[in-house]
This record gives sequence, C-alpha cells and structure tokens, in this order.
Amino acid sequence: MSTAKKPEPKSYDETISEKGFRFTEQRRAVYDALMGKRDHPTAVEVFMRVKSRMPSISLATVYNCLETLTDCGLVKAVNHDREPSRYCPNLADHAHLFCEGCNGVVDVPLRSRRRLEDVWEVPEAVVISHHEVSFRGLCQKCAANEKKSSNKEKK
Repeated sequence: MSTAKKPEPKSYDETISEKGFRFTEQRRAVYDALMGKRDHPTAVEVFMRVKSRMPSISLATVYNCLETLTDCGLVKAVNHDREPSRYCPNLADHAHLFCEGCNGVVDVPLRSRRRLEDVWEVPEAVVISHHEVSFRGLCQKCAANEKKSSNKEKK
C-alpha cells in the first residue's frame, strides 16, 4: 500500500511564473480581493475593492488581471445568461446556485467522497476538458424570507 502524499498546492507566485507571467502588484491586489471575500464578484466589484487600496489601478487593468488569473487556473470565470462574468476563487469541484431573489451566487459543493464520474453518466469515448454545473432558485436567506412572507399572508 502506498503512503505517498498528495503534492502540496502551488502558491500564487509559483503558478503565475510557471505560466510565463510576471508577479505584479496589480495581479496580487486583484487576487487578494477575490480571496478576501469569496462572494463571486464581477470585474467592476473587484475594481471597486482594489481601487480603495490602489487608487491608480484602472478597470482595464483589473480585467486584464482577471483574465490572467483565470488563464493560470487561479480563479474560475462564472457565467450566467447574459450577465457580466463573476469570478470564483474556489477551485474545488462544485456547482453554482444563481439566486433569483438577490442575484447572488452560492457555491454548491459535491457530497463528500463523490467524484464527478459518480454523479454524471458520461457517454463512452467522451473527453471532458471543462465542466460547469449551475442551479437557479433561491439562496438560503431569500428562501427563508419568502417563507416568512408566505406565512404572514396565510394569517
């Protein structure tokens, strides 16, 4: 029986440099803004967060940084209908719930000890290079508010 450990995840710096990009203060600030509050912000929301710490940064630079971070696999771009892309720092396999109440995005993790191959019936000879699973509905907070509202109406 092998007791080999899983390799440690690579750091931000290692990942950026392995992909041929330079470590820049702007890229780090954008990455830190995503990691600091994991709420699936849009590029404009990231810009507003970074701008408070780095007043000279432009929206175009934030877009470029997000594109680089996505290309390097440090964050995921999450797309929903025709809305602006949102950015997710959670790299574990998971789905997203798009809340129809507050327009928020919530991570939906896989059940423990499950693999994607155990959940979906993928046809033979198909090679999956990328997957996106999404749900639409109400987040816990909006569902609770709706339940409270419907209970009040019944009384």
